[in-house]
Amino acid sequence: MTDTAGTSIDAGRRSTGTVRRPALSPSRAGDFKQCPLLYRFRAVDRLPEKPTKAQVRGTVVHAVLERLFALPIDERLPERAEALLEPCWQELSADQPAWTALFTGPDDPALAEWLGSARRLLAGYFELEDPRRLEPEACELLVETELDSGVLLRGYIDRIDVAPTGEIRVVDYKTGAAPRAIGEGKALFQMKFYALALWRLRGVVPRQLRLMYLADRQSLSYTPDEAELRRFERTLDAIWQAILRAGRTGDFRPNRSRLCDWCDHQAFCPEFGGTPPTYPGWPEPIAPDETPLDRAD
Repeated sequence: MTDTAGTSIDAGRRSTGTVRRPALSPSRAGDFKQCPLLYRFRAVDRLPEKPTKAQVRGTVVHAVLERLFALPIDERLPERAEALLEPCWQELSADQPAWTALFTGPDDPALAEWLGSARRLLAGYFELEDPRRLEPEACELLVETELDSGVLLRGYIDRIDVAPTGEIRVVDYKTGAAPRAIGEGKALFQMKFYALALWRLRGVVPRQLRLMYLADRQSLSYTPDEAELRRFERTLDAIWQAILRAGRTGDFRPNRSRLCDWCDHQAFCPEFGGTPPTYPGWPEPIAPDETPLDRAD
């Protein structure tokens, strides 16, 4: 763990002098399932997207919780978490003009209201568990593993707890409301992705996948088994092969749904009368990673 918000996230993305292979992340796999053209816009064209206040708030709250667990165990108190909030916001937004543009300045009443909503999420976390009773093995952990088929999986896990008996719990913080059917399916897809990656890396199927919905003060727990993860592995194989086929031809087809209402790219989408940019070709060998905003929910 680190004592600087975002450091573990950023460290995994710094260039090491070696070029990384294309990989499948939970967010990008979810994009392709939702709409292949959305995957192309995000992973291949890298079209910019305007961050939302909710996304940025989720990123900052995640950073606060990471810093909280870096403190000595008896200092992991609600008031310490609250004291970390504004420094985390200032630090993470310092080089993000798109984030600071969400507000008119430090005296914007909307900023104070937004910070207040983040404090309520942190208060919700403390209603769900006492961090003084936990000593996570890792926070904001980069996991990367290759499946037997050659698919490279890559993602970031909010927190891993390991019991003295060796049982693993995967924890993911959600700063949005507890989901309905579509959102719950997306969240479980993400958690099964992490469970599969850890199983392949460590040879142990995680005992529990825990989703913590801070806004609603609710936790959802799920217990995967080996047979289920084998089936999920085949699902990821199929998704990756479909991505590669589309990548070779440039045929990323749109899939219109009610989720289009939240898409930033309607101006380029044929379903809305737009024209995609000229296809630049498959981005070998650079891999599109998840961003912190991808994982803020």
